[in-house]
Amino acid sequence: MDFLRNFPTAPLAAMAVMLALAPFYPEPHLLEKLLMLSQGSLTKPIDIFDLFLHGTPLVLLLIKLLLLTNKSSD
Repeated sequence: MDFLRNFPTAPLAAMAVMLALAPFYPEPHLLEKLLMLSQGSLTKPIDIFDLFLHGTPLVLLLIKLLLLTNKSSD
């Protein structure tokens, strides 16, 4: 967790937004893969990898923001 606490927030936020929304047309991969997951059709290894690739920076950013809010409340 120290690595994530020390990692600059701005580059992580930029990476999270860019990968979450890429490609912009016709539909972001993250949204597409989350819809596939909710429908139960996320079965191909490439689709699972794609979900992790596009979703990991967003999850890391959320964790970092939670760590920052907990740190400020201490």
